Amino acid sequence: MLKENELSILKNNVWYSQLPDLFKAFILRHATHLHVERDQAVFRSGDTFDGIYAVIQGKIRLGYIDIEGNESIAAIAEPIMWFGEISLVDQQPRSHHATATEKSTLLKISNTSIEDLLHTHPQFWFHIAQLTSQKLRLAFIELISIHTLNISQRLAQRLLFILNGYGNHLKIENNTIQLSQEQLAQMLMCSRQTINQELHQLEQMGILKVAFRKIEIIDTDQLHQMAHSTK
Repeated sequence: MLKENELSILKNNVWYSQLPDLFKAFILRHATHLHVERDQAVFRSGDTFDGIYAVIQGKIRLGYIDIEGNESIAAIAEPIMWFGEISLVDQQPRSHHATATEKSTLLKISNTSIEDLLHTHPQFWFHIAQLTSQKLRLAFIELISIHTLNISQRLAQRLLFILNGYGNHLKIENNTIQLSQEQLAQMLMCSRQTINQELHQLEQMGILKVAFRKIEIIDTDQLHQMAHSTK
């Protein structure tokens, strides 16, 4: 049973807000809580599909860890972001790791529950496709940006993505991003020194303010202009 504040968080998710009432009722009825500690794996690359997840509290980093223990971060899932649905669509093992960055609370819809729903109501596959295509679209944008944008533009773009929960938020309620410079560097595939220099420049321009593991966005309009600059 979801608490009132958890339901309020869930309602701020774009995907959930657009679901038919029957699908929403299914989620409220079948969602279970999963509590994970810092650095605990939700699932690992190669694992069999066991369900889809939504972050209610905390942060989950999505990425890949190689055999030497080096981690590449694709995104950090925060409230209220859904993840883990790709293996539902293609019925393949997990393609990446999902690891708690801090103590977190998740909602989980088990594989048997969601598969039973889709078998009974195949029209709901459309909504699963929407969830997957949202991530695919962002992946294409990121791939294109690597080849066409400079690091300043890519940083501005990524900060806006994170601020909007990668398109998951109906509205932005908090202009503060809880993220280390090391994690940001891993996302953008550059050095921490480069990120430090770029953030310092943005701070001097009055666009943001940097603190320990925290970035406060002061001027979103100027950040948006920088991300979409043709220079």
